[in-house]
Amino acid sequence: MLDKSHPYKIEQNKIFDDNETHLMGFVKWLENKGLSQKTIKTHATNVEFYINDYLGYDLTDVSEGCHRISIFLGYWFITKAAWSSCAHIKSYASSLKKFYAYLLEENVVGQEDYDNLCETIKERMPDWLEEMKRYEDWLFEDYG
Repeated sequence: MLDKSHPYKIEQNKIFDDNETHLMGFVKWLENKGLSQKTIKTHATNVEFYINDYLGYDLTDVSEGCHRISIFLGYWFITKAAWSSCAHIKSYASSLKKFYAYLLEENVVGQEDYDNLCETIKERMPDWLEEMKRYEDWLFEDYG
């Protein structure tokens, strides 16, 4: 286990602190949009997993997350999250679109990056869902 003074841990803690700030701002943004507390909790939980468990352990800032969505939803989430499903892929995509819309308003990401994220989600969703189904079939075949 790495000591908390290790450069990786120092950088990771900085990223986690920044992520917490972004997440708190996102929750307030969703509240201002009038979403229900249940919906806000779902979006916040999905985003927290993406920015901390996926991006954070790679020491990737949220501003770069727009470029990592396809790897996350098309492979990493499917194979690493025990609860992954087609419904969860759609839910995460929706949450991340909202999160990056918030970051766009906050000038953390640019319009082009946000537009690319939305286009990637639109174009790749059928592929991600198909990959999820193949993974489920493989799991049931081996363990069913």
